[in-house]
Amino acid sequence: MLERKVEEVLEKIRVGLKAEGGDIELVEVKDGDVYVRLTGACGTCPMSSMTMKNFVESTLLKELPEVRSVKAV
Repeated sequence: MLERKVEEVLEKIRVGLKAEGGDIELVEVKDGDVYVRLTGACGTCPMSSMTMKNFVESTLLKELPEVRSVKAV
C-alpha cells in the first residue's frame, strides 16, 4: 500500500525531472525507507544529490508522513 502511494508522489516528481531530461525509478520500499534511482540526465548530473535532498526527499516526506527516509541507490 505504501509503495502505491510512493509511486503516486513520484509521478508528480517525474514532471519536473522529465523537463530536465531525467526520470526517477522506484527500486524498493522497505520498513518506511524508500529506495530510488535517478535516471537519464539526472543520473549523471553533478547536482543530483541536491535534487535528491531538496526535491525528491522533501516532497516524499511532506506528502507521506509514513516515509522515514529516502535513499538513492
